[in-house]
Amino acid sequence: MEPLALSAGLAAGLILIVGLPVVGGLIWAVALGIRIRREEPPTPQEEDQPRLPEGGPVVEAQERREPDELPPRPERLLPHELRTQGSHTSSNQRRRRWHPGASGSFGSGGPGHR
Repeated sequence: MEPLALSAGLAAGLILIVGLPVVGGLIWAVALGIRIRREEPPTPQEEDQPRLPEGGPVVEAQERREPDELPPRPERLLPHELRTQGSHTSSNQRRRRWHPGASGSFGSGGPGHR
């Protein structure tokens, strides 16, 4: 078998046939990007930026809450009858703490890591 070789003229023609569409596609993509960028709204100015309230930053509030009880009904509630249930502040605001021997990882109820 003889190795395939291209003549210099054929190689140059092949480069032009493949290269010109690639270069044309790149020029088209850049022109499209410039056109899209011109149609975008301008960037916001400094006065358009959000400001802190007069009283300073809003403080995070942490509280324990309990769900409101459902009113008693003689028959069972069906899913389409359920509404968003509210909640109220719990009378016990102490944080729950982990105790040794309590639930293991992922709520397995096991002894946990020893």
